[in-house]
Amino acid sequence: MKQRPVLAGLTVMLVAVLSACGGGADKGSGHGGGKGGAYSKPQSDQVRGLYDAVRHLPRKTVKGTRAHMVKECDPATRKVKHTSRSGSGTRRKTRTWYTTEHYKECRKVRKGSETYTRVVRSERWCVRLDDVNGKPRKDDRWFRVSPATYSEVHGKAEHARVKFEPRGRGC
Repeated sequence: MKQRPVLAGLTVMLVAVLSACGGGADKGSGHGGGKGGAYSKPQSDQVRGLYDAVRHLPRKTVKGTRAHMVKECDPATRKVKHTSRSGSGTRRKTRTWYTTEHYKECRKVRKGSETYTRVVRSERWCVRLDDVNGKPRKDDRWFRVSPATYSEVHGKAEHARVKFEPRGRGC
């Protein structure tokens, strides 16, 4: 019974020593460890720069043909074995009988061909910026954006300062 207060005191001292030495949690990110790394606050994906141009690429499709497959079924039967057991020990008996089960056997069969529309390129809205993130050497960079961002930027004057979150790079 005398060990519990001693153990509690040692635990409190250990926690105090560890937090004084920097072994406690990192206050900035809410995780233990040093600066940066996988647990640091993620950088914003926003891009800023001078509006240069916009480009809208419509969806591109082509017609194609493929085999038209149809499900075809035929009636079929199979023999099913049933057993029942009764009794115990040396008087155990097993009775076996068979029944016929009816079912449909199906498979896919080609019946002609069909045409379909295949999407070669999805619709894209793009914005070209100069001085990306304040760096004069980063000119003429294309960014894929949402239709709403495209409309917002398209209405601005050339070389106006814009800031948005791109969906992807390139166009």
